[in-house]
Amino acid sequence: MASMRDIKRRKTSIQGTQQITKAMKLVSTVKLQRARAAAEKSQYYFDSMFRTVNSILSRVGHIEHRYLIPGESERKAVVVITSNRGLAGGYNSNVVKLITRNDAFKKEDLDIYTIGNKGREAFARYGYTIREDMPEVIEDPLYSEVNALTARLLKSFEAGEIGEIYLAYTFFKNTVSQEPRLIKLLPVEAEDEDEASAVMNFEPEDVDAIDMIIPKYISSLIYGGLKEAIASENGARMQAMDNATSNAEEMIDKLSLQYNRARQGSITQELTEIIAGSEAIG
Repeated sequence: MASMRDIKRRKTSIQGTQQITKAMKLVSTVKLQRARAAAEKSQYYFDSMFRTVNSILSRVGHIEHRYLIPGESERKAVVVITSNRGLAGGYNSNVVKLITRNDAFKKEDLDIYTIGNKGREAFARYGYTIREDMPEVIEDPLYSEVNALTARLLKSFEAGEIGEIYLAYTFFKNTVSQEPRLIKLLPVEAEDEDEASAVMNFEPEDVDAIDMIIPKYISSLIYGGLKEAIASENGARMQAMDNATSNAEEMIDKLSLQYNRARQGSITQELTEIIAGSEAIG
């Protein structure tokens, strides 16, 4: 049985950890409020962009455009959004599993573009090819940085280095629920529209219009994914720290009970020794 000193030392250590988890929960709560507001403000625009592009492409008829057909290369590029820090429960691992446990992906055919240190560390550990690492982007996403990333991805696609482009991120449902998602960015696959919908005509030419629309479409989805991911990260960390604080409280209660029992046993032993000594003297 552990001594009173050991129990007290362990209890003090857990109380210190509990103070840290409480502080981290408060910080995550404040960050979540800001990130959630930003995600909600941008969500309507990005949802509208997605629906609009799909509606346009579903009514253009048959167009031979490089952004609408798979490239010749078997390689696939995947932009993976994770966090730079841990202590967020299964937030990072759930996104990584979208890739590592996907039977449609072969490790040797993937180029991983990581946004967030945790993703880079995980894929490097599993032996994937990390084409680019951009940990600073997740801290304060700028649309200009996303545009630059989109330009590099499209350049690789047009050069035949990759045949498909995907985005893996975490969608923010609410404070306690976040959903990892994997979506295809290129080639764009339009959903089927009602057959009665009128065919859309373009001015200027349809190919020129798609050249302008698709890069903005891809940038919008990546930027929207970043906003959703930041809110999801803080929601997951807040929940993880809340659970850790509750677990610490339970452990402290158990250790307090053990300490009281050990103290009671020590007092009983001292009384027994005093009585025994008194009887021996008498």
